[in-house]
Parts: sequence; C-alpha cells; structure tokens
Amino acid sequence: MRALLIGLLWCLLPSTHAVELRRTELPAVAIPGQLWVGQTEPGASVVLDGRMLRVDRAGTFVFGLGRDIQGSIGVDVRYPNGDSKHFDIPVQPREFAIERVDGLAESTVNPDPKLAERIAREQALVAKARERDDDRQDFRFGFIWPNSGRISGVYGSQRLLNGTPKNPHYGVDIAVPAGTPIHAPADGIVSFVHNDLYLTGGTVLIDHGHGLSSVFVHMSRIDVKAEQRIAMGQVIGAVGATGRATGPHLHWGMNWFETRLDPQLIAGPMPAPGSPEVGKPVRLLRQ
Repeated sequence: MRALLIGLLWCLLPSTHAVELRRTELPAVAIPGQLWVGQTEPGASVVLDGRMLRVDRAGTFVFGLGRDIQGSIGVDVRYPNGDSKHFDIPVQPREFAIERVDGLAESTVNPDPKLAERIAREQALVAKARERDDDRQDFRFGFIWPNSGRISGVYGSQRLLNGTPKNPHYGVDIAVPAGTPIHAPADGIVSFVHNDLYLTGGTVLIDHGHGLSSVFVHMSRIDVKAEQRIAMGQVIGAVGATGRATGPHLHWGMNWFETRLDPQLIAGPMPAPGSPEVGKPVRLLRQ
C-alpha cells in the first residue's frame, strides 16, 4: 500500500524533464549580421517574424539577421503538446562606415542597360544557389578563417559614389597576394561555381546546411566542381583579382539563404599568423 501511495504521489508531481524539453534557447539580444543556432523541443515548430524555420529531429534550428534589421525580432514556438510561446528579442544597433567618393565617370557608377542586364542575370544565378535547404549540419564543427592577413574590408561598410548609395560590402576582405590558397572554412557541398561573373569573377559557393553558405569571389583559380563534397581546411582555389576588383584579395561572404551575414561574428577574431589557433575551428555557440 505504501509503495502504491508513493507511486501515485510521484505521478502527481510536475515532470521536470517535460519542463526542460519545452525550453527554447534564443539570444538575449539580436545583432545585425549575426547567425544563431538555437535549440528547442524535438517536434516543435519555430517561426521567425512570420517565416517558418527548419527544425531538425534533435530540435536544432538556424537563422540569420541582416545588416539593416532594427527594433526587435519576434520568434513564435509551438510545442508538440500544443503549448506555444512568443519571444520578443531586441536588436542591438551597429554602426557601419560610410565613404563618399565624388568626381567619378558616370559609366563607372551606373552601368549601361546591357551590362546591367548581365549583372542582374548573373546575380540571379547566385541567388538561386542560395535557396538550397537541407538538414545537413556541416556547420556544427565550427568555422576557421579561410586565410590570414591584413583585413582590408569589413561587413556593412558602404560607399556613396557621386552621391549615389551603392550596395554595402557584404563580407570580409583579406589583403593577400594573388595565388594564395583559399581554404574551406567548414565542411559543405559546393553549390555554385563560375569562372567569369562580371562583378565577382571566379566565384565559388559552399553550402553548409540549413540554408547557411559561404561565398568566395575574385578567385584566380578554382579547384572544385559543383556538388563536390568539401572538408574544412581543404584548398578550393586561389586568391585573385578577377571581376570588378582593384587588386588581389580574398573576399569571404556568408549567407543564411538571402540574408547577408558577417563572417567575423561567426569565425571570431582572426588568429595571428603562426599562432597555434590557426586552423582551429570556432564553434557556433548558443549564447
């Protein structure tokens, strides 16, 4: 009888395990250019500002925040038992450098219609490759810097050419000589390869799963093919100055689908050359 009473009382107590399962890990603040890897109960659905996110069998989900996001983001989670929770996450503003350049020839600021058509067509091909969405988690092992050197361009900076605002710089530039090998920052699958795009020249995209991808442009040599499986640290080609570039450098950009991300927020500070930290991946921590 005593055992039966203890068993009944145990059944009436709240289930700590169930409460833990219904927790959802999200950032306390959202940062423009940030990538977030979150965790929730397996089988839950997660919606970011009206956009349904992929949630894998373990409850892992990923989302990225663009350069110009302001105010707050809204995340809605619905658990398998029917419970739901809404999160409002404030956005922490960032300041980006703005550079004014005047006195340029108009043809260099606004391309002729025929050239503009080519640029739009080529950019549409890249955008299509970024639509890839599968449940691989190649990002789970973290990211390394694809090269090391002087950082000559940062995410979010923008130029005003003859007073005309141009697209912000979506990536990080590293000043290294032409021919310097480029290493894959993480595991993935090559989702796009092109040797001669007008703006970006030799271009390679690597898909890391859940809509997360890296792009490398202005390459002088490409050593990989579309749909090829890539390992972290593998040489994918060499630095160059192809396309519209003023000199050789490594440009590394990252996306979550169409959302442009800041690689420096993802990979952390660049290790000094010769440091034992070179080649050591920085994992995407849940903050």
